[in-house]
Amino acid sequence: MGITDEIVSDVVFRVFGVGVRESVISTWALMILIIVGIVIVRRRVPVLLEMLIDFIESTASGFIPGNVEPYVPFLGSLFLFLAVANLGGIIPAIFTPTRDINTPIALALVVLASVFFFTIRAVGVLGFLKTFLTPLAPLDLIGYVSRTTSLAVRLFGNMVGAELVVIVLFSLVPVGVPLIMVALGSITGLLQAYVFTVLASSYIGGSLETAQD
Repeated sequence: MGITDEIVSDVVFRVFGVGVRESVISTWALMILIIVGIVIVRRRVPVLLEMLIDFIESTASGFIPGNVEPYVPFLGSLFLFLAVANLGGIIPAIFTPTRDINTPIALALVVLASVFFFTIRAVGVLGFLKTFLTPLAPLDLIGYVSRTTSLAVRLFGNMVGAELVVIVLFSLVPVGVPLIMVALGSITGLLQAYVFTVLASSYIGGSLETAQD
């Protein structure tokens, strides 16, 4: 089995002719795990959820003007999913969803949709459309496309790169060194979840500031 076989999400089964890949199954499994985990933590150790909320609020407040509470559920869910998804590769039976390019693209599109949603909610449809009534409107559209593409490619590239390093090291040195790389890969996964959330916050904040000027 080649290296590319290790990072490609294979079709596991088909539903009405549509292939369901490993990444999709892993995504749903991780979402169920997150929901169950949150329920347990909320009952047993609620302080951990409070710490997460404070962390997201602190992160968002650096980019989003005004009260950031309305944005915490979205940004918190985004960070939590990415953190768990990026660390999912540690479990042998779990395919890391973010190393399938479709997952980063979907997440980047969700962030783009959230930018539009929060901006429209703040200034209304007409207020949002007015931001495009400028000579720089084509550049703004290019900016939306480039930021969305950059989000997806950055996440995918970093996660696949980390996976490839671990795979190569396991093939060369089966004991010791690869375990260190797994630990470093875990740190990389958490860092990428944080960076993705920070960028989402900055895009939302930038759009709000532009629309409210």
